[in-house]
Amino acid sequence: MKIKYISIILLGASTFTYAQQIKDTLKESKIDEVAITGSRNKKRTVVNTPVPIDIIDIKQVSQSTGQIEINQLLQFSAPSFNSNKQSGSDGADAVDPATLRGLGPDQTLLLLNGKRYHQSSLINLFGTKGRGNTGYDMNTIPIGAIKRVEVLRDGASAQYGSDAIAGVINVILNDRNNGFEGNLFTGMNLFKSPGNNDVVSDHKVDGTTFDFSGNLGTKIGSKGGFGNFTVEFVNKDYAIRNANPDVYTAPRQRFGDAKAQNIYFFGNIEVPLSDGLKFYSRQGFSHRNTKAYAWTRTPDADGNIPEVYPTGFNPVENTSITDFTFDNGLKFKVADWDVDFYNAFGNNRFTYQIDNTINATLGVKSPTSFNAGGHSLLQNTTGFNAVKQFKVLEGLNVAFGSEFRYEKFDIIKGEEASYTMYDKNGNPVTPDTPESLLVTNPLNENSVRPGGSQGFPGYSTDIGKSRNNFAAYIDTELDVTKNWMISVAGRFENYNDFGSTLNGKFATRYAFTPQFAFRGSVSTGFRAPSLAQKYYSQQFTNFQGGQLVTIQLASNDSKIASSLGIPQLKQETSVNGSAGFTFNTGKFTATVDGYYIEVKDRIVLTGYFAQGDLPADVQAENPFIDQVQFFSNAIDTRTKGIDLILSYSENLGSGKLTATLAGNYNDMEITKVNTSEQLAGKEDIYLSAREKAFILASAPKTKVNLNLNYKLSKFNANLQLVRFDKVTLIGYDGTEQVYNPKVTTDLSFGYEFSKNLNLTLGSKNLFNRYPTLQTTQVSDGNTESGGIFDPVQMGFAGRQVFARLNFKF
Repeated sequence: MKIKYISIILLGASTFTYAQQIKDTLKESKIDEVAITGSRNKKRTVVNTPVPIDIIDIKQVSQSTGQIEINQLLQFSAPSFNSNKQSGSDGADAVDPATLRGLGPDQTLLLLNGKRYHQSSLINLFGTKGRGNTGYDMNTIPIGAIKRVEVLRDGASAQYGSDAIAGVINVILNDRNNGFEGNLFTGMNLFKSPGNNDVVSDHKVDGTTFDFSGNLGTKIGSKGGFGNFTVEFVNKDYAIRNANPDVYTAPRQRFGDAKAQNIYFFGNIEVPLSDGLKFYSRQGFSHRNTKAYAWTRTPDADGNIPEVYPTGFNPVENTSITDFTFDNGLKFKVADWDVDFYNAFGNNRFTYQIDNTINATLGVKSPTSFNAGGHSLLQNTTGFNAVKQFKVLEGLNVAFGSEFRYEKFDIIKGEEASYTMYDKNGNPVTPDTPESLLVTNPLNENSVRPGGSQGFPGYSTDIGKSRNNFAAYIDTELDVTKNWMISVAGRFENYNDFGSTLNGKFATRYAFTPQFAFRGSVSTGFRAPSLAQKYYSQQFTNFQGGQLVTIQLASNDSKIASSLGIPQLKQETSVNGSAGFTFNTGKFTATVDGYYIEVKDRIVLTGYFAQGDLPADVQAENPFIDQVQFFSNAIDTRTKGIDLILSYSENLGSGKLTATLAGNYNDMEITKVNTSEQLAGKEDIYLSAREKAFILASAPKTKVNLNLNYKLSKFNANLQLVRFDKVTLIGYDGTEQVYNPKVTTDLSFGYEFSKNLNLTLGSKNLFNRYPTLQTTQVSDGNTESGGIFDPVQMGFAGRQVFARLNFKF
């Protein structure tokens, strides 16, 4: 196979120039093996695909940045990708919700080496971007195990199935077959910026981070087999950000990044068994322990017992996430068809231990630590893909396949005291318990103390629900001429719990010259409701404007939901269109792609209905609930935007300068609120202005990334500027909270002591930029997070300095 040129656009930092990457790639003689997401044609490369695809070399990018998690690395590399750290958001403090093109976290499909990866069992709730959505926990995959990430920025449900409305992220594992590569990273947050209205920390240095990863490649047999294995350990301390008490105070004393400890093992094995038959296996295990602070309970709070906590307390959500993946398959030929038969298994288990807390209805006898239960999700996918090329016109590529997927979602019950309200005699409270036996706050006899563990009440029931899905697809690409290709794909899926769907996609590319080409696509898409969205149920406490309220998140099939006319969940559907062009002269590459996405029946969390909105009999059965909310196909949205990526490389002096400018403009609007007849007149409750603002703030309207890299002999310098546009939220009191545009600056310097040893020193967010401080009624907890600002745009950890040592032997 002869290749005249190939264009691979690297977003973010890079320690090699564009030209050097091409040279190294060709030297490895593996370019025909690169599987580009969005095309099942092995001859297709990034430059000649009909849809926009970004290839991010993780090793190159991570070496010159302070990012150690894949989510944050992509946040500062890919303009249309957004992921924020959370604080005070229950399980989301341990899992960063991620979005593509501003859509939901569950509308982007994640693949591992081309196979569907399992979702997290967590569902995002209050205080979190993408609330009401499930999603993928990309941080269960260690950076040290990743060779590259392919980001398909186009609807692909017709090719890959549910969740691919916004696009597809395909994580490709390392396949190096010799030697050991290690990485040592240490970083810390340095305080603080000059000025009076600043944030303060417990220490001058916090958020101390240590990361060690080792990757071993080895040959297996003499026929090209290999094994590649990664171990990684990450330890990160708290980074607490509170308001300056001399200016104003926030109701949360412990607002900021959680403390975390991660352990990973990943393996990638391929072994030829005979001529034309190859076995492969990918194994992954990760365990994450996270400690995050919930809202502060003051000494006189209903949820506090002053004899136990005289000055109040800060509950700690001690979460444990165990994630396991095990994919196996065979590749072989049948009548000139390349066949891939596989089984992909994944399981995510998420449990909560609530420490430094209390069940106030038990008084001084209450434990201060509770097992609050949790949730888990199992997914198993069995399928095959078959691909063959035909000599039709300039070439016809036909792929077809089928999948059978089984999913099981469980809610794990916590210990009784973690969720139960007790009376004065120590018996669980029921609707028949006399009011005189309820435990009240001595400072306010009209205030009944809340039950369960403060900060996060435990799960009160065991729930186990499962479903299965069958899918079949066909994906074709025809080179009509040497300059014009078309692609047509169709996919049928059937779910045993809600029915069938059929989706299609058409894409085309026309090269006017060898350097300039037009590309475009149109497709339909869908996303099935997740099991968590259908069956999740939880009662929790939340602070709204400084007041503690008890909220029942009722499952979609509950009596409470049906009593208010909340309809049964159905699939989300979409129509996607994109059009753009590519231009490549070797030194200069440009891609511009506009997109249009209509999504109907998006599943989100509704606003809060007061207990008085419930029928009388339902109120009587739930006397201690202040508010209820639900999962519902509540809205239709329309998203329009444009992606721009410019890349240029040039000799400068004795070195090479590489410049990349990448930008995204994204505009979403809510076109319809889908209320039932029974909810007529309650549209503003069903989806309040506040909830609408939160959905629309999933991504800043614009995000621009400028990266400059200069390599001179053994020396390397990298500068990255990222501008995040304005974000507007609405506080609990109805006032707008404006977060002004911000620019972060990352700077690093690297030096290669030898081919086997290099050191990088740098700073992330060099000028210590934070989201705009929210001073209006901050003492009343007006922000969603309860802190001095919400976790928007670039996060809230501030400046970090780091050192990274890479070595191999």
